[in-house]
Amino acid sequence: MADEEISALLGRVVLRDRDAFAALYRQTSPKLFGVCLRILKDRSEAEEALQEIYVKVWQRADRFATGQASPISWLTAIARNHAIDLIRARKPVANAIDEAYDLADPAPDPERSAAVRSEGRRIDACMEELEKDRAEAVRRAYVDGLSYQELAEMFAVPLNTMRTWLRRSLLKLRECMER
Repeated sequence: MADEEISALLGRVVLRDRDAFAALYRQTSPKLFGVCLRILKDRSEAEEALQEIYVKVWQRADRFATGQASPISWLTAIARNHAIDLIRARKPVANAIDEAYDLADPAPDPERSAAVRSEGRRIDACMEELEKDRAEAVRRAYVDGLSYQELAEMFAVPLNTMRTWLRRSLLKLRECMER
């Protein structure tokens, strides 16, 4: 389906045209389902997510700005972000960090405490080797749990640039930690 057709359908959805919404669903749901399935890796969860995504589309169709992005890219971004949010909701980041460092244990043994502190200092030292904005992006992504899109907007860079920043930063961190 051409971008113009999808844009036209979205325009009609803004006007609460149920037939246009049904047509939009028929034309775009296979692609969006594929995005959900690839991220969530569970068919039933992807199907449920897809329904929630189309509720969002129905409610937010007026936010699509014709000419700024392709309509299928806009829909795909909604699907991807929703699926990522579902993954994050499975297990909060703070709990994962607590478990990784055993912070929930009120009285860790002294040897383990020293090892955790030492590892923390190594990570901090390696983070200091990154450019300031790259280090901040890594912290926001992997500690605060921000999405690539949120980070791209926060740092005023294109989405692919943010992906590149994070990938390269993680490679540098791995290299540093292996020394």
